[in-house]
Amino acid sequence: MEFSVDNVSQNHFSFGNQEKWQEEISVQVEEEVATAHQLVVYNDEVNSFEYVILTLIEVCDHTAEQAEQCTLMIHFKGKCGVKSGEFDELVSMRNEICRRGISAEIVSFQN
Repeated sequence: MEFSVDNVSQNHFSFGNQEKWQEEISVQVEEEVATAHQLVVYNDEVNSFEYVILTLIEVCDHTAEQAEQCTLMIHFKGKCGVKSGEFDELVSMRNEICRRGISAEIVSFQN
């Protein structure tokens, strides 16, 4: 089929019905709300920097640099989210950190 003015005029396009079409179409959008979990460690006056750093390395698989940065934030800001993930994954880490005498909890929030 060749393109010509005659061919275009033979096709009857009408945007007059567009509003009607839009009313007839309903799209249900389901928004997925995910819950995020974060392991938060709190500052205390008992544990040394070295002890907290070592704990984060051993329990959370942090690098030395990550553990040091988190420990500084814990010290200066009072707390730090040291790990994010699934709740079940964080529970064992929280339990071990608390067993070592460091205050920690899992905080959940909606994304």
